[in-house]
Amino acid sequence: PLERLATRDRFLRIFPGRPGIGGRYSALSNFGLVPAAVMGLDLETLLERAQRMAASCGPGVVPEDNPGVLLGAVLGAAGRSGRDKVTLVASPGIAALGGWLEQLLAESTGKRGKGLIPVDGELLGPPAVYGDDRVFVYARLAEAPDPSQDAALEAIARAGHPVVRIDVADRLDLGAEFFRWEIATAVAGSILGINPFDQPDVEASKVATRALTDEYERRGALPAETPVLESGGLRLYADEANARSVGAAAGRAGTAGAWLRAHLDRIGRGDYCAFLAYVPMNDQTRGDLQAARHRVRDLKRAATCLGFGPRFLHSTGQAYKGGPNSGVFLQITCDDGADLPVPGRRAGISGCWPSGAGAP
Repeated sequence: PLERLATRDRFLRIFPGRPGIGGRYSALSNFGLVPAAVMGLDLETLLERAQRMAASCGPGVVPEDNPGVLLGAVLGAAGRSGRDKVTLVASPGIAALGGWLEQLLAESTGKRGKGLIPVDGELLGPPAVYGDDRVFVYARLAEAPDPSQDAALEAIARAGHPVVRIDVADRLDLGAEFFRWEIATAVAGSILGINPFDQPDVEASKVATRALTDEYERRGALPAETPVLESGGLRLYADEANARSVGAAAGRAGTAGAWLRAHLDRIGRGDYCAFLAYVPMNDQTRGDLQAARHRVRDLKRAATCLGFGPRFLHSTGQAYKGGPNSGVFLQITCDDGADLPVPGRRAGISGCWPSGAGAP
């Protein structure tokens, strides 16, 4: 539809996408490269390095010399042995790589009760805060490494945790890394016994969302929900089974703090905790939630994830819904600070915008 619209309005240039390429695999397609060209990046060098990596990952290259197959075999084997929390560490100059890898790994491998859980943005701690369910992958930017990351990962490796080190010469090497990781993800998926190219639970979420918005169009309201606890401006929601379990553990105190503590106390060995935030994605909220995740990690020795909505629904959400049943989730929402009208629809677009509107 967008291509037809652009043709009708006589856009200067139209770069068609290929429907057969899933979004998370599209970094080296028009979808990823047209914005890079508009930014003025050196696409010739970026693609030359990607092509060299593609040749190195070809079917005629034996696995031990094949960068994509080798990385995928390590991740897949680690996942099958219980080290299914892939902790992504990247030098500050390429830190955003973690956000792409997070979606690639989670949405590709997290299904049928299996999967690799990517852990992005978790600050490195001492070896004692990590359980035996971790594998670390360090993308080290050679032109601007972080000595503190080097030292922390050296200590983690000495403690017996597997650490994969990938040398990235400079940021134009990211084209090669995109290709390496796409091959590695497909190989890891094969080892785990899943199809790395579908996303059944993301599609199911879209169906459920359409059903809710259709109901709003008919009735002018969404289905009512009753909080299990309301205290101090906070409202806690849970389904019936979780409400019974957490409420019993919280005891007679019945405070929001007691409920949250009881919920997080359900984190066991090999579990992970994900904070899913529908709140303004700004420095303050990110800092507060980062502090919370690190507190949980240090106390429980559990991997922690932090995602902002609605992005996590279409990235890590596939693994959270369809992957291993080892996640303890806390979804945080706030009152809507703004509402944008949608032409021809009763429902608008409500949410907490990055400007900071909305009260958590």
